[in-house]
Amino acid sequence: MRAVLFDFTGTLFWIEDARTAVVAALGEQFAALAPDLTRWGAINGSGTPAELPPHLADVWEQRDLSRASHRAAYSGLARHAGLAEAQARILYDRGTTPDAWRPYPDTLAVLQRLRDKGIRTALVSNIGWDPRPVLQTYGAADLLDVLVLSDEFGAMKPDPAIFQHACDALEVEPSESLMVGDTVASDGGATAIGCQFVLVDPSPTRPPDTLLRAVGVAE
Repeated sequence: MRAVLFDFTGTLFWIEDARTAVVAALGEQFAALAPDLTRWGAINGSGTPAELPPHLADVWEQRDLSRASHRAAYSGLARHAGLAEAQARILYDRGTTPDAWRPYPDTLAVLQRLRDKGIRTALVSNIGWDPRPVLQTYGAADLLDVLVLSDEFGAMKPDPAIFQHACDALEVEPSESLMVGDTVASDGGATAIGCQFVLVDPSPTRPPDTLLRAVGVAE
């Protein structure tokens, strides 16, 4: 293994829950809306809602290809859950700040150990906002060699092109690379070009050495 590709949300970083987000963004008086915000997937980083409002279906499918679509999708879901337009905007903005995100316990450790071993790393993310301030705040930015972001690259996982681009940027063959992510449907697409793939649990309470074990550098 000469390189490891990492997903962002649910792999290297996790985002605060809906109640924490809405209280931090709008105040305690909005806490009762947290269950509906969760139900409709209105928090940045949420998966596909179980029931997607028809009027948001198209923008949701395109959400990680542009920042405008990403904002429209999540703000639209927040409004569908009961927030006013201005409130939805404030909640969305909260979800793109470092305060809303946390690294997993072994995120920095795994990146540092890989660097010490001469193994190159890339962030390969379906994302519609700039995660660089989050990475910088928590000390991960300087430990990643390459960032491949869907809204900048113009394609989303599981498109093989996005994984190939990461491997090319790292100057490694896919067969020499490992993709680590929390979603088989998107992250697992790396196997189409010959990368290995390891699935990890996205829960904030997962074992604190999950990433270290996933890439085989646990002590």
